[in-house]
Amino acid sequence: MVKIIKRDCTEVDFCKEKISNAILKAMKNGSGIVKPKIAEDIADEIYEENKDRKEIDISEIEQLVFDKLISKKQRLTARAYEGYRSIREFQRENTNTTDEEIEELLNGDSEYWNTENSNKNSRVLNTQRDYMAGIVSKDISRRFLLPPEVVQAHDEGIIHFHDIDYFGMNAMTNCSLINLEDMLQNGTVINKVMIEKPHRFITACTIATQIILSVTSMQYGGATISLTHLAPFVRDSYNKYYAKYKSWGFDDYKAKHFAELDTRKEVSDGVQTFNYQCNSMSNSNGQSPFLSVFMYLGETEEYKDELAMIIEEFLNQRILGLKNEVSVYVTQAFPKLLYVLEEDNIQKDSKYWYLTELAAKCTAKRMVPDYISEKKMKEYKEGNCFPNMGCRSFLAPWKDENGNYKFYGRLNQGVVTLNLVDVALSSEGNMDKFWDLMEQRTELCHKALLCRHYRLEGTLSDVAPILWQYGAFARLGKGEQIDKLLHGGYSSISLGYAGLYECVKYMTNESHIGNKTGHDFGIKVMKFLNKKCEQWNKEHYIGFSLYGSPIENTTYKFARCLQKRFGIIAGITDRNYITNSYHTFVKEHINAFDKLQKEAEFQSLSLGGAISYVETSDLTNNIDAILEVMNFIYNNIIYAELNTKSDYCQVCGYDGEIKIIDENNELIWECPNCGNRNKDKMNVTRRTCGYLGTNFWGKGRTQEINERFVHLTDILCKECD
Repeated sequence: MVKIIKRDCTEVDFCKEKISNAILKAMKNGSGIVKPKIAEDIADEIYEENKDRKEIDISEIEQLVFDKLISKKQRLTARAYEGYRSIREFQRENTNTTDEEIEELLNGDSEYWNTENSNKNSRVLNTQRDYMAGIVSKDISRRFLLPPEVVQAHDEGIIHFHDIDYFGMNAMTNCSLINLEDMLQNGTVINKVMIEKPHRFITACTIATQIILSVTSMQYGGATISLTHLAPFVRDSYNKYYAKYKSWGFDDYKAKHFAELDTRKEVSDGVQTFNYQCNSMSNSNGQSPFLSVFMYLGETEEYKDELAMIIEEFLNQRILGLKNEVSVYVTQAFPKLLYVLEEDNIQKDSKYWYLTELAAKCTAKRMVPDYISEKKMKEYKEGNCFPNMGCRSFLAPWKDENGNYKFYGRLNQGVVTLNLVDVALSSEGNMDKFWDLMEQRTELCHKALLCRHYRLEGTLSDVAPILWQYGAFARLGKGEQIDKLLHGGYSSISLGYAGLYECVKYMTNESHIGNKTGHDFGIKVMKFLNKKCEQWNKEHYIGFSLYGSPIENTTYKFARCLQKRFGIIAGITDRNYITNSYHTFVKEHINAFDKLQKEAEFQSLSLGGAISYVETSDLTNNIDAILEVMNFIYNNIIYAELNTKSDYCQVCGYDGEIKIIDENNELIWECPNCGNRNKDKMNVTRRTCGYLGTNFWGKGRTQEINERFVHLTDILCKECD
């Protein structure tokens, strides 16, 4: 019997079954089409050709397998086999691979690092420190924390294992809803310092920003707070002022009048403090906190007027903006504002209609707030309306032991995204192959998601006291495991997806928006993914949910991987990006209302995370058009936003839209007024993936931004009138 010499120089008997099994694994990550006959034939041929030899090296066997696959026209399987082999070799050697990547980061001229995140500046020291830690984390994750098939699929763009640069850190969780109410009302501890309940609004705002900074330093992804939790402290401040003026001998009318004036001044100062703190502080991730602020009047009856006062001030200050380096007011990226459309503010005769008008003016000027429909959310969330975690991640309703719904203090365990375009192209348009591949690829995502879950299991609350012991997520004891918050649906874990448009287009030759065949197939894909989440929830009792992924740089990575695997396919892989989640293709000519209405059906099948948008021209002089869109959102879709433009040229003072110029196939940002191309001397804000981006973008996202069709223009609005 011929002997195989392994890498550690030991010898084992030649085994045809091991060869055929390795080929079958490669077929799943390659063409996706499992052909046992070919695998068995290759194993037989290699054995027959070498059976008279005494020994053969394992590396020679691997080369023979590769050559045989090529000769049998199994190119994708051959590539997958070679990729898997290189990953296993990389993991076995256990060598450091970070030096080159760190050097590239520190040199400062890497396009990847300079555009990795549109809200992080890779040239500043604290961001570099975060990126260096991420490089190390990614290295150990790829070498020994993740299975080779997951690493290979991630590298080849078949799936995306999100935030792998934080996975090496034990017990880091993703997006969250901070339980600010608990922490303010019952006190908290930050860096072993007791922070007691505040008794004034401005103090509550200061403590809130300290909490936000501490929490976002202990997680990755976005975090959300509710302004409702600050509202009681407005009344506390008012009561103090009222008592002061009464003690001075003022009558009741004057005491109330002056107390209200002082309270409004304090609310203004508190909100200003909040905004400056959130935008001037950097957390351990080397960035301002990725924060969203929830504005929902229906969340309180007792403090509704105080809440309205806070919302009004947030909107007024956002309209004003924050000053840039040359002391000009420009659009700030954070916090993201989430304005709930509800019965109390949606009609002109509603008590709080003035807030909705103000929100519309804010959208026209600063691209926020984004809009949540109380009416539509309650239809899908068991009669509840609550905020998303960060930019788009939504929880499922969950009740505590007393039967009460609970949302704040909950979190996400992480995301793995399936590249739907790769599934379609790998199927070669064959429907049976497509659904077989969907089974295989979703199971690969399932395996990767469980890696995330098991990485968190057994974690002690001591690793992040602010999260687990002092109220942000829970009030666990010291040394207590966090496991009960990982099971039963308390926290979510997300199956992401991207490229539904290209997937449907390739399989049906139609878009999923507006064409019956394409639409029906797209809905079938979404329902399949939902059923997978339901199946896994029953199996593991965790909290799987379907999530329309906000891929920023990954859109470029996926596009490049598709081009490498399948070449240039017109209308599918001939761009440097793929379409996010269920969105309409960015070039598609469709008006704002049709887009929102058609996407609403897909959004209702993506309840673990989704957001829709409409691209607009400058509507600062047509607020009525924005109000009309807001009313449409209220009646038709859970969560949507309007993408206006908000730019400033520091060279000439131009505050219109900075344009993207295509010059010799290079996309360049240029001021149309003076021709300035220096990014350091312009402020450009664009919607990136739910959040606003202010630090420019990579090739794929820049091309996507440049090709966006404008769904709502001032001219069209006037023509409609």
